[in-house]
Amino acid sequence: MESEKRAELKSLLEILPPVDFCYIYGCILHPNNLDKTSMIDYIIGVQYPQQWHTEIANVADTIGVGVHFNPFVAHNDKAFRYGVDRMHDLIQDILGWERFYLGGRLQKPVNILVDDLAVENLNCVNLKAATSAALLLLPSKFSEAYFLNKFVVQYRDPSLLTHP
Repeated sequence: MESEKRAELKSLLEILPPVDFCYIYGCILHPNNLDKTSMIDYIIGVQYPQQWHTEIANVADTIGVGVHFNPFVAHNDKAFRYGVDRMHDLIQDILGWERFYLGGRLQKPVNILVDDLAVENLNCVNLKAATSAALLLLPSKFSEAYFLNKFVVQYRDPSLLTHP
């Protein structure tokens, strides 16, 4: 991703409390996405999410996927949405797919804006596990095209599979 675009995407983080880990996902990463008004999706990992969203933290921990979302952030004439999760819960979902929301999101094309070495290493395990699970669902003989169509059909662009 070009540095100007990366800086624009990271600019939201300048107005938020510090983060330990952050990635963007969704249609913003598609090279053929010409809709510049699309909402930009963030997942943010922090040590103490109650500092972020005191009022909704207890509710979001007991329902849904445990990610605290703010979907309507206006910044620099763009619309942003971010989700915040406790780093411990983020790591647990990457490792054990308990809720399979965050671990599953990291199996799709993402662009990491703020990295954490432990999360990076664990996500390598996550990606290998996802590939292994996908391979178990395939017939004994299959082509690369069949694999991509079966498991990456929503992206329609195999170049998105490359992991930096």
